Amino acid sequence: MTRAKSTLEQWRILQAVVDFGGYAQAAEKLNKSQSSLNHAVAKLQHQLGIELLEVKGRKAYLTQQGEVLLRRSRHVTQAVNELEQLASNLEQGWEPTLTIAREIIYPMESLVCALNAFLPHSRGTRIIMLDSVITGTQELILQSKVDIAICAGVPPKGYLSEPLCEQELYLVCYPSHPLADLGSIEDDKLLAQYLQLVIKDTGVQSNIDIGWLKAEQRWTVSNFHEAKVILNQGIGFCWIPSFLVQEELASGKLVRLHLEGSQKRRIMLSLVIPNRDQQGPASKLLASLILQQHGIEPTNSN
Repeated sequence: MTRAKSTLEQWRILQAVVDFGGYAQAAEKLNKSQSSLNHAVAKLQHQLGIELLEVKGRKAYLTQQGEVLLRRSRHVTQAVNELEQLASNLEQGWEPTLTIAREIIYPMESLVCALNAFLPHSRGTRIIMLDSVITGTQELILQSKVDIAICAGVPPKGYLSEPLCEQELYLVCYPSHPLADLGSIEDDKLLAQYLQLVIKDTGVQSNIDIGWLKAEQRWTVSNFHEAKVILNQGIGFCWIPSFLVQEELASGKLVRLHLEGSQKRRIMLSLVIPNRDQQGPASKLLASLILQQHGIEPTNSN
């Protein structure tokens, strides 16, 4: 292994001399003697065999070669600072990675707002977001594969949950679809005559899909965005979260179907921490920020 000719301290001193406008100013900021800074930079230039600074009057200026090397040195020192911060975080139990399961009927905007508030305090924690459906979310919780889960409906037995919000699902289709001409659908058997779009459960062990499943003709897709593409071609009907179709309904690109006794559905979404005993400080902070998005003040136990 080739031994480095220079040290991080030498590059940090060079950066300080340039950033603060000279040796005297840098010496004051670093609480070092001016002669020690002069010696460090002179030694660095000698070791590299290249002039980095030239002094004009009382001020030091970068040479062209110095500009290139200084710019690259900032990446190196920044990387070392981040590495040392990561080591400190790990020592304090701060998680380097957080994995979140989001039931796909939970608004991504709400989660992103919480993550945006988390970002300035994240200490470089990486975030992995998993879109999940029905038993897929429950499996992730039961297997402790995620740090935080936003679960639809009743969470797995034995797990505490914090209700966040209710999500409404509307029954919709394209304006030219035959169902759109009906003022009101009194018998749901009528729906069984038409193609239905449903969302595939992400659970490994389950064949459950999101939606009313009496239709003989059924297309199963991975998410609501795919369902909307199909709907916009005049194909099928689908139950879709209200926040995902507000614009289409307002512009007339999609229409709501009025099914007697079931014009809309409400599903409760809750926050679940799969393993509270091992929950770290980053997970606790993010969980509290998610709760705050819904006007819920976290308890001390969070």
